[in-house]
Amino acid sequence: MSEWAWLEGRISVEAAISGQNRSIDAVYIRRGKWDRYTKRLLQTAEKAGIRVEIVDEAFIVEHAAGKSHGGLLARAGPRRFVSLEALLEGSGNPLVVMLDGIEDPFNFGQAVRALYAAGISGLVVRPRNWLTATAVVARSSAGATELMPTAVAESALEAAAFFRERGLMVACTAKEKALSLYEADLSRPLFLLIGGEKRGITRSFLDQADIRLSIPYGRSFKYSLGAAASTAVFAFELSRQRRGADSPNPA
Repeated sequence: MSEWAWLEGRISVEAAISGQNRSIDAVYIRRGKWDRYTKRLLQTAEKAGIRVEIVDEAFIVEHAAGKSHGGLLARAGPRRFVSLEALLEGSGNPLVVMLDGIEDPFNFGQAVRALYAAGISGLVVRPRNWLTATAVVARSSAGATELMPTAVAESALEAAAFFRERGLMVACTAKEKALSLYEADLSRPLFLLIGGEKRGITRSFLDQADIRLSIPYGRSFKYSLGAAASTAVFAFELSRQRRGADSPNPA
């Protein structure tokens, strides 16, 4: 396979095995690393039929992109995606989010982390996306990018048309002519487009959206929130409206 990627760290590797959204060729553990977390990962990999190898430090350093691998790597195949239709299955009140235009893989991973934690039904991305930066997005998302049901659409307009035909309201983030997300009723089936802070959302999409949403600031401030921060705000307000203010699993 020509598209092998490396996952780094226990959390990313465990998430990839659990998510079953990519093939795992082998798990590599640094020689001498042995604690209860490593033992659990070893058992998980063996149960899944994944080869485990004990390797020297030099092997880990050669293949790791960063220094936070903790002596654990996995050689993995390309991320497998689901269909747009699959994001609606099993949910009577689907909530699908598309991230478009986020220019940094760390921020992308952080945004997906918030969406997954908040219980979003599924994620939509374009064909060219940060999921190719496997190690960075997996670690920054705490493995959420390996677990989140994810589909691909050629454009935001294409995705919006698909979900509108299936009864979802189409929303997007915007600065102008927008309603505060705290004043909007977002409890119905919803497709939400969140754009990056630099490129934003195209005029053509803004013009056809059913509702534009904004985050009200607590003081005068002319700059946009970063993509990861704004995604987290939207994700948990959507979660609050759907499940109530009391979380069953408080942080």
